[in-house]
This record gives sequence, structure tokens and C-alpha cells, in this order.
Amino acid sequence: MRDAAVGFQCPSCVAEGRRTTRQARTAFGGVRTGNAGLVSKILIAINAAIWALILATGGNSSIWVDRLALRPKGICTLGRQAFDVSQAQCTGSNGVWLPGVSDGAWWQPMTSMFTQVEILHIGFNMLMLWILGQQLELVLGRARFVLLYLLSGLVGSAAVYWLSPEFTPTVGASGAIFGLMAALLVVARKQRADVSQLLVLIGVNAAFTFFASGISWQGHVGGFVGGLVLAAILAYAPRERRTTWQVAGFAGVAFLVALAFALRTVALT
Repeated sequence: MRDAAVGFQCPSCVAEGRRTTRQARTAFGGVRTGNAGLVSKILIAINAAIWALILATGGNSSIWVDRLALRPKGICTLGRQAFDVSQAQCTGSNGVWLPGVSDGAWWQPMTSMFTQVEILHIGFNMLMLWILGQQLELVLGRARFVLLYLLSGLVGSAAVYWLSPEFTPTVGASGAIFGLMAALLVVARKQRADVSQLLVLIGVNAAFTFFASGISWQGHVGGFVGGLVLAAILAYAPRERRTTWQVAGFAGVAFLVALAFALRTVALT
């Protein structure tokens, strides 16, 4: 038995009461949580763990960079030269095969979202994830937030797969981060909040995207567009059967992402 305000309660009675009590919901249908930021912390921990692995195994020269980065098409390296040959020809010539998505490295669109090498890169991305993630996790709920994050990142990966040079590897959580920026913009507009500071943040990041070297504009633009679409699905789904509409919308975006990867793979093979 457990102490209660009046008398005692049995554990099974408490559990049954929790099951039959309707959970508080956010304005967008998610389950309201009192520990906002938990999912963001987990995502940050995953990114940090992969960064530590890469740092401990050689940094830029780590084999894990080539395994986890998104490379549209695999390539063979022999010494300082690179060759566009098959994996069998590469290994037969004692070359080093760097896998690509079109050659079967199906995990790269997801793993590249959690892979960073430079400390400034991961530091900025994780700071933005912490700032934006807490707010969105609070207003969307954990499940909707994590799906938004992952699917925005995959839209960014699809854009990289289509628009980046065939043999160029791409890493970073920036696509998903840009998705969060876009999502927060949609949510704030829906709630008629002041978005002036957010627009400045987006503008500064857009400037870096297109004018700084070594940045994947493809992933940033793709992630931002993905975040806009997904957040619009969450924010503007009809209140009647809202969850059904949201699930259908997210499933539709996921299908289009899968189709984009399939079509690009056919084009590259």
C-alpha cells in the first residue's frame, strides 16, 4: 500500500488511475512533458559520442569519417589517387574502398547527421540543438519533436544525395538544425509570437551557408524546406483527428524521401 492524502492506495489502483486519466496535450497534439529537453540531451550525447570516437581514431583521417559520412557514390583510393571503379576491382588492386550510398552504404543518410569532425562544427550545431530543441520539444512533445528532427535531417540528406558531387563526402547535423529553425518559425507564426530575432538568426546562418567555404548548402536548404513542411503539417493539421492527419503527413514526406533516394540510386548505378 502507498500513503495517500486520505488513507492508503494500492499500487494497482494507482496504475489503473494513470491509465484512465487523460494526459495533458500541447497545442499541437503532443503529450506535455515536465522534463523538456530530454530528447535534445540524448541527441547531443549521440553526436558527442561519435565525435569522440572520430577524434580518438585519427580525426579527419579516421576511417569512421569515411564509413559514416554521406558519399553519393563509392570511390577507390590508391595512394593519393582516386579511381571510379567497382569495389571488387578496387580490392583486387590493393586499393582502399570508400563506400557510397548508391553502392550499398544505406546507413549513411542517417549516420552522416550525427557525424562531425571539427570542434567548432559540433560545438555550434549542438549549441543550436540545445537552444532550439528545448523550445520545440516543449511545444510539440517528445515523439513529434524527434520525428521532426530525424525526418528534416533525412530531407537534407536527400538534397545532398541529389545535388552534391558524386564522390564528395558530407557530414554534420546542420540539415536537421536548419529544419528546427524552420519549424520554430512556423510554430511561432502559428502562435502569433514575435519572430524578429529568429529571422535574424536564420538570415545570419543563410549568409554563412552561401558565402562561407566548405559548407553543404544542399543539406542546409533541404533540411530547412523539410522543417517547414513538417512543421506546417503539425501546426495546421485539422483539430478533428489531428494525430491521424499528422501521421499521414509525416508518412507522406518519408515516402517521398525514400523515393528520392531510390531514384538517385538508379541514376548513379
